[in-house]
Amino acid sequence: MPITIDETYRSREGTEGDQPSAELRFVIQGTDDDGIVRSLLLAYSPRDYLGLRRTGVTFEPLGGEIWEGTAQYSKQEAQFTFDTGGGTQHISQSRGTVGIYAAPGEIAPNFGGAIGVNDDQVAGTDITVPVYNFTETHYIDDLLVTEAYKLKLFNLTGKVNDGLFKGFAKGELLFLGASGSKRGKDDWEITFRFAASPNVAGLSLGAINGIAKEGWHYLWVRFTDDEDQGSHTLIKKPISAYVEQVYPYGDFSLLGLAG
Repeated sequence: MPITIDETYRSREGTEGDQPSAELRFVIQGTDDDGIVRSLLLAYSPRDYLGLRRTGVTFEPLGGEIWEGTAQYSKQEAQFTFDTGGGTQHISQSRGTVGIYAAPGEIAPNFGGAIGVNDDQVAGTDITVPVYNFTETHYIDDLLVTEAYKLKLFNLTGKVNDGLFKGFAKGELLFLGASGSKRGKDDWEITFRFAASPNVAGLSLGAINGIAKEGWHYLWVRFTDDEDQGSHTLIKKPISAYVEQVYPYGDFSLLGLAG
């Protein structure tokens, strides 16, 4: 007896709404091998149906080399998470000194915004800066998740966007990497992790004005010895600011996500 698979009259049952679903039902005849039954169901049921993705198959023996099989379909939407907890940055120069207080009989020197000045050192401090961390989980066709694609994810990790991507300007978005797992034979569930830090312009530090930096550039300040005329105290005076590129740029369109 040849092995056959046919869609039954009870097939194509579905639901609409926020979580749409559908089922295709089949009858398989001519074998008592459940491995063959499963392979036939995967081969003859479409991967996508009515805009839904096949999420699994079930099969049940009815006896006499006859089986009932079902392919289930549901909507596989991307998932998103985020937090705005911020990041930490060490700074040695404030945006502006808002108060200077001296002990009786003493004159407090003005350090021009340098933080934590003692003798010949500028200790600085750690502050919380705006960092927007978010993840996106997508379901990607198995045919697209090649070794070459996995290497692209690897090579883009630790890079910042070289152009506008997901609403973030060049240099604002850092790709922290991706993790994925294969779901059956059809697709992969891959989670992409990002961190965003805003670009700034027109920043002033002490007497240094007009500083511009991209979100993931590093800003540091150079000091020189000077004398505060009022207190005749040796101080550290900020004389120049430097913006350094510490992350390479990457083409985030290679991630295969909508930009």
